[in-house]
Amino acid sequence: MKLEKLSSEISKTTYPGRGIVIGKSKDGKYAVTAYFIMGRSENSRNRVFVEDGLGIRTEAFDPKKLKDPSLIIYAPVRVSGFDTIVTNGDQTDTVYDLMNEQFTFEQALKTRQFEPDAPNFTPRISGIMNVKDGKYSFFMSILKSDNGRPESNCRYTFHYDNPIAGEGRFIHTYQGDGNPLPSFEGEPQKVEISGNIDEFTLEVWNSLNQENKVSLFTRFIDIETGKFESRIINKNTK
Repeated sequence: MKLEKLSSEISKTTYPGRGIVIGKSKDGKYAVTAYFIMGRSENSRNRVFVEDGLGIRTEAFDPKKLKDPSLIIYAPVRVSGFDTIVTNGDQTDTVYDLMNEQFTFEQALKTRQFEPDAPNFTPRISGIMNVKDGKYSFFMSILKSDNGRPESNCRYTFHYDNPIAGEGRFIHTYQGDGNPLPSFEGEPQKVEISGNIDEFTLEVWNSLNQENKVSLFTRFIDIETGKFESRIINKNTK
């Protein structure tokens, strides 16, 4: 698979939906992730990311305008021991809870399927990063309908052991804008990871469609120590 520029992959479409990037910094020192959300409706755009313990959650920017919290209010990022879980929905909690009961990442996600938002049947995309004793690996997953047919659920899991410095994988919910929205296809795209956390954050944020972008979270985890730095950018600010 060809290594692509991250900004180019993100900006290929005006509406990639929600997206997860996971990889390793160019200097090889950090496990890197980004999670972004976008929105076309007023309800979807009425959100911000806020810190929640070691992770984050979504919150209504204007609670008076919140019409339907299902599918848009959730914890995208949670930390359990040496694992950082990143997903586009409440399956974050499913993975967190079941892994604490000794389920694997893949086994936990077998209890879930795509979102019940006909006719889009939005895929559930998930990732988990394990940083322990100077070693780093990650998984990514997508749960999607079979070409828009809700009677069939397709499950794909990808494992990246000892990822290459300066490279990452990018998965998002939609191939592009449309009605219904076309689901992501294929394996996560191989993309360049460059810059420090601030440069990386701005690259992702500035690549997202100005009208549709809502919020972005990024994190750099020191592979040797496990310490991390995070950034949050919200389009809605007070």
